[in-house]
Amino acid sequence: MQRLHYRVLPVLVACALPLAAAAADLGRETLPANDGWASLPTTALPDGTTGGSAATADRVHRVRDRNGLVAALAFPDATPKIIEIEGVIDANVDADGHPLACADYARPDPQTGEIYSLDAYLAAYDPATWGRADPSGPQERARAASASAQQSRVRIRIPANTTIVGVGRGATVRGAWFDIRPSSTSGNTPMNVIVRNLNFEDTFDCFPQWDPTDGALGNWNSQYDAISVRNATHVWIDHNRFADVATADGTLPTLFGRHYQVHDGLLDVTNASDLVTISWNRFEHHDKTMLVGSSDSASADRDKLRITLHHNLFEDLGQRAPRVRYGRVHVYNNHYKVTGPEAAAGYGYSWGVGVESQIVARNNHFRVDGLVPPEFFIDRFNGSRIHVEGTLLDGVSPNSAVDPVAAFNAANGDALVDDVDWAPTLHGPIEPTKDVPVSVIRGAGPFK
Repeated sequence: MQRLHYRVLPVLVACALPLAAAAADLGRETLPANDGWASLPTTALPDGTTGGSAATADRVHRVRDRNGLVAALAFPDATPKIIEIEGVIDANVDADGHPLACADYARPDPQTGEIYSLDAYLAAYDPATWGRADPSGPQERARAASASAQQSRVRIRIPANTTIVGVGRGATVRGAWFDIRPSSTSGNTPMNVIVRNLNFEDTFDCFPQWDPTDGALGNWNSQYDAISVRNATHVWIDHNRFADVATADGTLPTLFGRHYQVHDGLLDVTNASDLVTISWNRFEHHDKTMLVGSSDSASADRDKLRITLHHNLFEDLGQRAPRVRYGRVHVYNNHYKVTGPEAAAGYGYSWGVGVESQIVARNNHFRVDGLVPPEFFIDRFNGSRIHVEGTLLDGVSPNSAVDPVAAFNAANGDALVDDVDWAPTLHGPIEPTKDVPVSVIRGAGPFK
């Protein structure tokens, strides 16, 4: 079996502001008052989330490649800065900008010198001979070293007080992991970051790890989110598109009887992060979309993870839109689409109710063309509290109204409680659900 290679495909979406002056104005924009949790004034940020809007002229950088992007960000420099991305930036390149394939990251086991290869990895850890123990030995150590080599290229650290915006036509970040996280990995820090008007494509892991104990049959697990928010507060993610194109799940093989998964999340918010607004984005053709909360035992997440999601398009996704632990998450005026039997076969759920989470879901629309029943819209992961109102299914008339909580409980027993102890106040006007499909399809994603 040959190692997988991923070929860069051209971007076909025109998705940025047409004039440089308009792009500059976009970089200076701040999150409006009352636009979700990230607009909450705090002592550190009395104006809410402002990103790099206060940047002086010498701190506004137009970048066109990975080296320029990393240099302009200058992590961990917290001086206000605006980063304008033009064209396509590929993270999987060497220091001279030459493309790197998965084979270029392959490294040896530091103990034996044995080079990683997928063929050798499959031979070493075949469940028929290896069993259900965690992989160990030369090929697992070589895999970890290879993964570290790729991470050193694709992980791009985002410092505090930064705005990143796409300019021109089709501004795209491909294969990258934007890591919005301070230098400290305890508590949280007012990062004050804005990311807008970009395409994020094909963030993939060349070296997934086989976990034979993950589920009844084992699973392939990957690293790297397109964007991760960790130990951070005051973050606004707006008018972007997230999708797998060249590395779409449908192009990947089945190995050890399980899908060879090279993707992790699209946008995860974990590690005690707080005060995040995610608005007017398109999330497309992916499995694990958005994880909120680190783990069931991450008590540091308690009383954090306050997040607003509004006017996002969630199309042909498998799960986690979002899946929440601990957080108080407001999910309103989003449009969920499942287009066709293949997408329906891969659909698990949209709202994941995890430990100590409290989701308020208001006026969301599901277009599934009868392929997914409403009891599947929610799944339960050691939590129980979710308030849902105003949901419509496959239409705009009052007869399209459904109650996903009641449907879940009817199918699974009374496991969910349609009650929370908080009420969202930081939001704009909530549209009637019948207007959501047109509003979101026309307005979500990068600006045209």
